[in-house]
Amino acid sequence: MKLYAKTIPQTLPDWATIVTKNADLIEIEINDEHPNFQSLLEELETEIEPGTFGVKVEDLCSRLDIEMFNPYLCQLLEQAQNLISQIAWHPDYKQLLEAGYQSDLNIADAQTALTYLQWELERNR
Repeated sequence: MKLYAKTIPQTLPDWATIVTKNADLIEIEINDEHPNFQSLLEELETEIEPGTFGVKVEDLCSRLDIEMFNPYLCQLLEQAQNLISQIAWHPDYKQLLEAGYQSDLNIADAQTALTYLQWELERNR
């Protein structure tokens, strides 16, 4: 599991490793199978919504003294569009299509949904 942060404490737990660090983004790799991390998750687990239990990212980051990196939605949409395009042109995806893969929704539907969201963001600026 990875976390992206703006700031981190000087020392991280032994189950967390800095992967990359630059001026505005720190990428942290979490060994989510480490027993100490699992203990922390159990300690932080709450009912997120009725019947659904889990850990809120805000609670985890607060405990680790990490300030999360929260990119602008338009940046995330751009990245998502880029990834979807890579999937659409990936040889493995093309091979699945040639083998008869079909679904109710497809890559074009995902691209359209993201485009509509981008238009809405631009309209509300």
